[in-house]
Amino acid sequence: MTFKDRNKAVPAVYLILQKDGKILLARRKGSNYFDGWYAFPAGHVEAGELPLAALVREAKEEIDILIKKEDAKLIYTMYRPKHDETGERVDLFFTVDNWEGEVKIAEPNKCDDIRWFPIENLPENTIPYLKEVIENFRKKINYSEFLL
Repeated sequence: MTFKDRNKAVPAVYLILQKDGKILLARRKGSNYFDGWYAFPAGHVEAGELPLAALVREAKEEIDILIKKEDAKLIYTMYRPKHDETGERVDLFFTVDNWEGEVKIAEPNKCDDIRWFPIENLPENTIPYLKEVIENFRKKINYSEFLL
């Protein structure tokens, strides 16, 4: 195998916030990727950035809360093979028990609704691979490969 044959999966981080038996989801807009669907606050790990730093950054950028990387717990990992021109994905799902600030839409150009949903009653328009994460997380499964 040559270097050019190696996988170049893009890492992304996701924040799973829970409160009173509910889970936080935000409805996407303006991205041309699952617009109108609910998702966790998330984002790509930028070049030169570590995943926990990306998680802290995304929490502030998307929902205006401050989290500490030492409070983050990795609870789930998903691998998604290439399904479009953006390539393969390695998705890292974290949770935190503590944060500072009130959750709100901090990027109204990328999100038009944010709510706490009962974990057993998610909206129909929750992104399918995220539904799998939630179902597996509830079953104490911490890894999957999402095939389209």
